[in-house]
Amino acid sequence: MKKKKLTRWDLQNKKQAGEKVVWITAYDYWNATFAEAAGMDMILVGDSLGMCVYGYEGTVPVTMDQCIVHSEAVRRGAANTFIIGDMPFLSYQVSVPDAVRNAGRFHKEAGVDAIKLEGGKRVCPQIQAIADGGMLVMGHIGLTPQSSGQLGGFKAQGRTAEAAAELIADAKSIQDAGAFALLVEAVPPEVCGIIRDTLTIPVYSIGAGIEADGQLMISADVAGVFQAFTPKFVKKYENLGEKTIQAFSAYRKDVLDGSFPAPEHTYKMKEGELDKLKTLLK
Repeated sequence: MKKKKLTRWDLQNKKQAGEKVVWITAYDYWNATFAEAAGMDMILVGDSLGMCVYGYEGTVPVTMDQCIVHSEAVRRGAANTFIIGDMPFLSYQVSVPDAVRNAGRFHKEAGVDAIKLEGGKRVCPQIQAIADGGMLVMGHIGLTPQSSGQLGGFKAQGRTAEAAAELIADAKSIQDAGAFALLVEAVPPEVCGIIRDTLTIPVYSIGAGIEADGQLMISADVAGVFQAFTPKFVKKYENLGEKTIQAFSAYRKDVLDGSFPAPEHTYKMKEGELDKLKTLLK
């Protein structure tokens, strides 16, 4: 049975009904097919592809062209899933017209259903302009990797009353600017719960606890592929990194000891054709 792609109103109704939304990142065709087959409600083509795909130390080097290419591949792999394109660093911060133009590229060139951008009050003009352009915008506050330098590194946010109050104010501003949903990252669960109860739009968590309307995880973390580091909020459900190394090592061993390729892995000439060939070569 063909899966029905969710709309923003389906996501809103899930919040009202207290039904959790589950989503994951994907950066290529194959992982998108796996995510859709697993029944994910949404897929984020995150700028985390910088670390998970390209081996960058962070997300800052990621370009619009890279995000578009990966979003295109994900759309082909998950035609019936709600897909969000992640606006990379400097694709929206420079000016409001840049933000609208680049958000439009995600829709025109990759066929996404929405875009996500990081920041609080300072990006509300961009959020409003993109929403006024007829596109869905998701906000993202808390630990915002593109601004990790300002935050002093990849650190949890909102751990004091003052910092939490600022996050709550940012969340309200983002909703007022026209965002259809909000992602909260690396924030104490009680703060995320207050934000969820304060806003009418869905509030999702990555490392912000169970109080949210749903959860996002990085696919490379869930599968145990990303080996560089493991954030506190990650639960690895498999260790495909280690299993892949084992598979590659077994392949190498088989080649070196002559057990691969075996006869069952090769093609045979038609009967009598080898003798004909030998005659032709005389």
